[in-house]
Amino acid sequence: MLWHPCTQMKDHERYPPIHIRRGEGVWLEDEKGKRYFDAISSWWVNLFGHCNPRINAAVNDQLDTLEHVLLAGFTHETVLDLSKRLVEITPPGLDYCFYADNGSSAVEVALKMSYHYWHNQGKKEKTKFITLENSYHGDTLGALAVGSVSLYKDTYAPLLMETIAVPSPDCYHREPGESWEAYSTRKFADMEAALAQHHEQVCAVIVEPLVQCAGNMRMYHPCYLTLLREACDRYGVHLIADEVAVGFGRTGTLFACEQANITPDFMCLSKGLTGGYLPLSVVLTHTYVYDAFYDEYSTLKAFLHSHSYTGNPLACRAALATLDIFAQDNVIARNQDLSQHLRDATGPLADHPHVGDVRQHGMIVAIEMVQDKHTKTPYPWQARRGLQVYHRALAQGALLRPIGNVIYLMPPYVTTPEQIKWLGDVIAECIG
Repeated sequence: MLWHPCTQMKDHERYPPIHIRRGEGVWLEDEKGKRYFDAISSWWVNLFGHCNPRINAAVNDQLDTLEHVLLAGFTHETVLDLSKRLVEITPPGLDYCFYADNGSSAVEVALKMSYHYWHNQGKKEKTKFITLENSYHGDTLGALAVGSVSLYKDTYAPLLMETIAVPSPDCYHREPGESWEAYSTRKFADMEAALAQHHEQVCAVIVEPLVQCAGNMRMYHPCYLTLLREACDRYGVHLIADEVAVGFGRTGTLFACEQANITPDFMCLSKGLTGGYLPLSVVLTHTYVYDAFYDEYSTLKAFLHSHSYTGNPLACRAALATLDIFAQDNVIARNQDLSQHLRDATGPLADHPHVGDVRQHGMIVAIEMVQDKHTKTPYPWQARRGLQVYHRALAQGALLRPIGNVIYLMPPYVTTPEQIKWLGDVIAECIG
């Protein structure tokens, strides 16, 4: 009857789905009353806990006023307020908001908007995109095409547009003694070469700033983004920052691009945008992009892209309540303190004989399990070591859901230091 996402349904013959009946704060409770700590924020969306009273009140208030109206030819106060707030808090120069329903859809919007911009400028030869190896940008066909994780992409390869993939600056592969900054700088030579060779045919480079989340939580230094922004400007190519997973405080700053002091041409946001309440995404871009589509209808320059629930008032109101919490509760400063507790709780695992790496950007920490520590030889994927950790952690009341052989924590921001220490103990026991 129900087909679950990212799941081999036959597994449920052995491991039935857990039926959740309620959530409160960092906890999920199943139908038998067992509680699970939501250490991955329900696929990275929940920022301030389940059934947050402030977000609940805002959504309930909106429900009594306006649940939905089409955004073509109509508008409403909630989407106008949200757009103003987003323009104020994102990197300078991002002056326009185009809404969609989810992260993949936002990426589709950015890809089409970049291509269409160059088309409107008369540069119709620009049809390609450059992406990083090990990247993931969503599962719709356009987003899948600019991703580079074979598990998700290979089956659908005949359906996808061709892209140009360059080696990732992922610091897991740095040489012994080499710093993150030195490695990420060194790896930029691959991107420089690709831009030099292909820039006349390239619309944009798309990257996940700082963390390739679905690509085993691999991380890199902000210097790579600084170099990339300068090179895109030099070669006349757009930069798309997919901050769907890393935005809204996950990497230690409100947006990951801030750590490189750059403004992309397009920024894609979703997941934490509504605090984990309702589907909503947005692409922010510049006035110069907006102006390239602004003309008489007869020129056929308009960006004819839409989703039925674009700018949904309920979702926008949840987003406004989420931004209010950021503004009123000094969230980023508190996260920086929690990040240190995450470091303290997981750092000792670096000495474990079956841990190849412990890495962290802000509120994201990843522990990579390996078969051989010295050679970083991974466990065979068929061994499903992550699945074993997942079920062992569930038995202790922790929802981890590793990616392959990588255990990670991306907890809600209302997590306490004591809970973080407990999660570190659970992970240590599971690996042991």
